[in-house]
Amino acid sequence: MLPTRPGHRLGKRFAAVVVGHIPEAIKRGRGQLSTLMRRQLLYPVYQPIASLADGVIFSHEALIRGPADTSFHTPDTLLRAAAHENLNHEFESHCVAVALDLWGSLNQPGRIFVNISADALLRLVGQHGCESLLALISSMGVSPRMLVLEITEYERVADMDQLATVVGLIRAAGVALALDDFGDGRSSLRLWSQIKPEFVKIDKYFTKAISQHADKLKTIQALQQIAAVFGTSLIAEGIETEDDLRVLRDLGIGYGQGYLLGRPARLPREQIDDAALIAIRDSAVAVFPELQRMPSVGSLSRLAVVAAPTVGLNTDNDQLAAIFFKHPKLHAIAVLDGARPVGIINRSAFLNEYSKLYYREIWGHKSCRQHVNFEPRLVERHHNIDDLVGILTSEDQRYLADGFIVTENGRYQGVGTGEQLVRSVTETRIEAARHANPLTFLPGNIPISQHIERLLKSGVAFVACYADLNNFKPFNDQYGYWRGDEMIRLVAKLAKAHCDPRRDFLGHVGGDDFILLYQSDDWQSQCQQIIVEFSQQAVALFDGPARAAGGIQAEDRFGVSRFFPLTTLSIGAVKIKAFEFNSAEAVASVAARAKHDAKIEGRSLVIRNGSDRQ
Repeated sequence: MLPTRPGHRLGKRFAAVVVGHIPEAIKRGRGQLSTLMRRQLLYPVYQPIASLADGVIFSHEALIRGPADTSFHTPDTLLRAAAHENLNHEFESHCVAVALDLWGSLNQPGRIFVNISADALLRLVGQHGCESLLALISSMGVSPRMLVLEITEYERVADMDQLATVVGLIRAAGVALALDDFGDGRSSLRLWSQIKPEFVKIDKYFTKAISQHADKLKTIQALQQIAAVFGTSLIAEGIETEDDLRVLRDLGIGYGQGYLLGRPARLPREQIDDAALIAIRDSAVAVFPELQRMPSVGSLSRLAVVAAPTVGLNTDNDQLAAIFFKHPKLHAIAVLDGARPVGIINRSAFLNEYSKLYYREIWGHKSCRQHVNFEPRLVERHHNIDDLVGILTSEDQRYLADGFIVTENGRYQGVGTGEQLVRSVTETRIEAARHANPLTFLPGNIPISQHIERLLKSGVAFVACYADLNNFKPFNDQYGYWRGDEMIRLVAKLAKAHCDPRRDFLGHVGGDDFILLYQSDDWQSQCQQIIVEFSQQAVALFDGPARAAGGIQAEDRFGVSRFFPLTTLSIGAVKIKAFEFNSAEAVASVAARAKHDAKIEGRSLVIRNGSDRQ
């Protein structure tokens, strides 16, 4: 139990005013929670909220605790007891009272976050008026401009318009608003839009292990875009590791809260914990996690669909032929039964029959039904293109010749050809490979460029390494693509093993080209280890005679047969100083030039300075 002092008498007075009198439910209650409130045994603890830019404490959140060493010490138990004893409103009022009571008596700088449900806020303002409540808060030594009401359980808001009106009144006095645990399943984007809180707290689910989960990172980036629209500052909750803290810092999240920065304590802190402060002030740029799977190659909406005419089951062959003659480039025609596609007619197959002797005289005025393929491939407009590759590999070649019918919500839209599908799949896979290489699943050109830009913008020094295989083409020609892929995957595995995932970035440009962006101090020894281990392990990919001879006999690019030594790895490394380059393209160019020098000079590792560029 806290020692008695004037601040607690103020807490009692506050509780009495905001509910009109000491509630009978508390005075006469026989439950354990009502007893704790009568005896003033609940007390606040304060957890810091710090700027992730410099580690300075921005504010504290007040959290309520019960007597230590009892089951009522935790907030979850207190909340369950409040619901059980039907004291939700009285409990919330009491918590606000004791939190502001102690904060005012401590005369601390910075803002104070106090939890309150939307329902409790509406009841308090509705019963007692906004001005009297704000005046009482000020009389307790808490400036309204330093108070942030953190709205909880906002899924229960029955009248958002009424809440927005109340928020407008208290905001006019300087009180700020925050939404708690956004993203925990109770989130209301409408509420965010309607009350436009100054702060939104990101639920700890999305911040926990964010350094290892690209999907969580992408989610928070989406929240940042929403926050920019509404002019909201984001607070990352539940920060517990230095790696997560660095990622959130480099994402540009304004504020953070969690055990790593500081656990709840009886008194406010002057500084966050040392480990968090060191991580925030660390100049190294965090390596963002990348999706380890190929992204979707896009939907059929990107495919050029032919808005072709259609026929019905009662259309005769002469009418069908007239349509084909009018549209000489039309490869097939869809057959509809009302608005529903039921079949497809191939141009070549039909016209071959139609051109036969006496066909027009005998069959011209009869239904085209006999030429219909009643098992067409129907594809929704937003179907994933990658799922349509089966058309190209199907044993039924009609699908490749006829193409497919495109629908949207089941309604006919047009037809597509196998040729268009091949082109679209190729283009979209190339685009996808720019994000993640399909062989190694390492980041592709776009993430590589983005990370270089972040390094350049931060002003941190780093080393850009370009790795490439020597004599890879003759090896690939000799043993085939499967073993060639194995060798490329070996490079990826070794490079990954010799990179600190927290500080160093590994990307796959394409083919046998890799980029390593080192912030680790031991980068040179790591590069040398990659080279040595590759030479040791790549030998196993050659057959016995090649290993004995130390290489293979193969044709060079000019078709001349000659001897090629066993495949080795060359790395060109460039030490980049702070603000020495202004674009990712320039960094990649000098690294590629250093790699070229290593190959030309027959050296495994060439090191250059950024100032050596020509």
